[in-house]
Amino acid sequence: MFETAIRAFLNATSYSHLDIKSILFDMDGVLFDSMPVHAYAWCTTFRELGMAFSEEECYLNEGRTGSGTINIVYQRTFGRDATEAEIKHIYGRKSYLFEQHAAAPVMPGAAELLDRVRDDGISRILVTGSGQKALLAKLNTFFPDHFTPSRMVTAYDVRKGKPHPEPYLQGLKKAGVGSNQVLVVENAPLGVESAKNAGLFVIAVNTGKLADHYLTDAGADLLFPSMSALHQAWTDVAEALRSCQR
Repeated sequence: MFETAIRAFLNATSYSHLDIKSILFDMDGVLFDSMPVHAYAWCTTFRELGMAFSEEECYLNEGRTGSGTINIVYQRTFGRDATEAEIKHIYGRKSYLFEQHAAAPVMPGAAELLDRVRDDGISRILVTGSGQKALLAKLNTFFPDHFTPSRMVTAYDVRKGKPHPEPYLQGLKKAGVGSNQVLVVENAPLGVESAKNAGLFVIAVNTGKLADHYLTDAGADLLFPSMSALHQAWTDVAEALRSCQR
């Protein structure tokens, strides 16, 4: 199954093979099981303001910058983008609710997978649409020696968030390798779209509440039900990545 997906990717590109030197990891729903807290904070904030925003909509918009999410709701409600003051107020309230909630746990299997790919000599780059400072600050605590500011792309580093390719193109630049030398681990449809728009091979992990087809329809090359499942399959995935050629 892994070989079929890899050959399909190679046939759709100009690459003869994949030579993985770096993996670009999303954060929410990949490293931290934080999406339930994000959904609570977003839905509560918009409800307080009398605006509709469902839990499913939160998952479907995962990966956008905060301002991008706010503007979607404002366009639907008022037919205009939010002002800078409105964005600051709404995102501030959302961030406060997020930080007051119980800490988001580490996603099972995430630390183990990071350690495995490090031991395989593969670099790790963070590419997240989040600007949640409390969560970003915990990366080195829970995943020591994996991510530094020079190996991170966050909402503060991009002008256009996911599904635009800019976040993953910046991640590719920070990795310092070619497009056929990286793969992406994502859990959100918009994140998958962003990585595919950047021309990259994408492994999706469905750790949220959306049906699998949202991730495959977005273009995911491989799909796993969890980070633990990906970690358990990593030896076989890595071998397929090394051996497959077009």
